[in-house]
Amino acid sequence: MESSFDEEEVRTFVQVVSEKYNADNFPYGHGVGIVILPSPPGSPVKEHLFLPSSVVVNNCGIRKAGDKSYIATLCAHVMELDLSHNQLDDWAEICSIVSNIPHLDFLNLSMNPLSGVELEPSMADIFSRVRQLVLINTRVSWETVHTLTRHTPELEELFLCLNQYNTVSESPTSCPSLRLLHISDNLLQDWTEVRKFGLMFPCLRTLVLANNGIETVGDSQETLQRLFPNLRSINLTNSGLSKWEDIERLNFFPKLEEVKAKGIPLLQPYSDHERHSLLLAQLPSVMVLNGGEVSKEDREAAERFFISMSSFLCLVADERIHERSWTEPVCVAYKTTQRKFHTAYNEQVQ
Repeated sequence: MESSFDEEEVRTFVQVVSEKYNADNFPYGHGVGIVILPSPPGSPVKEHLFLPSSVVVNNCGIRKAGDKSYIATLCAHVMELDLSHNQLDDWAEICSIVSNIPHLDFLNLSMNPLSGVELEPSMADIFSRVRQLVLINTRVSWETVHTLTRHTPELEELFLCLNQYNTVSESPTSCPSLRLLHISDNLLQDWTEVRKFGLMFPCLRTLVLANNGIETVGDSQETLQRLFPNLRSINLTNSGLSKWEDIERLNFFPKLEEVKAKGIPLLQPYSDHERHSLLLAQLPSVMVLNGGEVSKEDREAAERFFISMSSFLCLVADERIHERSWTEPVCVAYKTTQRKFHTAYNEQVQ
């Protein structure tokens, strides 16, 4: 009796798709393909199914793939598939689904229990056309991540949030196609782990490290230029950065244009306006700061604020020598920024 109950609880991809996308539940519309199938007695598939190119079957209790021939017929034109929040705990079942969707471009497997389940390299080629892969809160191992990146030559975006990573296992094979890595809400703290991303993903443009405990940007200018030659955007929101030197090192990324750095310890003593101005004054090449575009007037105002504030701190340092260790870095930055500001101002006047 218990075995019979367990069998009734197992839901397949074919069954769920058939139920959701039949004519009664999903009316025909733009971007929807009509699939006409024979319906033998007892078949889970309805006679007419209206499937869009983007199929969403999240939170449906799916544990198995179902009949592969039905999947191939149902999903011949499907390009995006959301399988998040299901009960898929076997890569063989996932592969049975994906292998029968020839044009799959986007795959979301978030919130499926994949911890301790490894993907066999011999099965990984079926993911070769996937460009966007979402593995949020799957606890998927680095070994499986590397197996996937080695067999997805067109992969551009990878989401690995909420996977409890405190270290990064380096892959012997790079993935030059990857442009965006979203690895927020993990347990990373040491920059030596972050630098591995530069080796694995040499063409990376966007790196999202929000809600990790990254304490420092710990590489030289030469190293950052070599490891991240194409990085244009970095998100360090709610990280552990506590020194101005780390903000200054962000300028070592040769193509960096966008920075997000809200909620870091370094800026806690300041108001929102002061945080914005101080950050902006230290990042002369950044065009987007904390989600907002930087105008010419905004930058000039930030630099004027920084100069006036730093000038005051330097005067304080002259009068109170015992606090010089705290104010001296600001004074050095002040002189550099002041020199840049006056040079730019003189060029405008001329």
